[in-house]
Amino acid sequence: LAAKYFHYMLRQPAGADALRYLHKRGLTDETIDEFRIGYSLPGWSSLLEMAGRRGFPAQALELAGLVVQSPKGRGHYDRFRDRATFPIANLSNRTIAFGARALQSDQEPKYLNSPETPIYHKGRVLYGLSDSRDAVRRQDSVLVVEGYMDLISLAQAGIQHVAATSGTALTEDHCRMLARYAHQVVLLFDGDAAGSTA
Repeated sequence: LAAKYFHYMLRQPAGADALRYLHKRGLTDETIDEFRIGYSLPGWSSLLEMAGRRGFPAQALELAGLVVQSPKGRGHYDRFRDRATFPIANLSNRTIAFGARALQSDQEPKYLNSPETPIYHKGRVLYGLSDSRDAVRRQDSVLVVEGYMDLISLAQAGIQHVAATSGTALTEDHCRMLARYAHQVVLLFDGDAAGSTA
């Protein structure tokens, strides 16, 4: 529900800046739709209220990592606000988490990911593998990149045998998963200090 809502909001007037940002990064409308990229509104409770109207209590949304309990213990607020959203799917292609990129230069952190939940464990999920595993099998090779935009840009350019970690955290679980699909794994992390260390 959240993935559909965020994707819908991207093409509403409120999502115009987010859509412009994605176009400026070189993404086509077809790619945006293929990866179901979305936009979370800047309000504190947009998703919370929409989901509530559809029968989802705040506690269920908190368990899914979509809302956060107020520090004073009074109510909840949306975790993702005024961000481009990237749904993260499991191997069954069901959305289990989100990565969200800040659109304002002073907004921290630049990337905000879903927390660990009963269905999402960052160290066991590779972004994009649900869509790319057939291409990975065919090539018997996989390119592992750091983030959503790296993977999406490569896919748009026709390079399909790609998976992405969330940052530079490549785990043993990731390696076991990749070994099921390909003999060759090529790490293409960023050329910065974090990428080199990883």
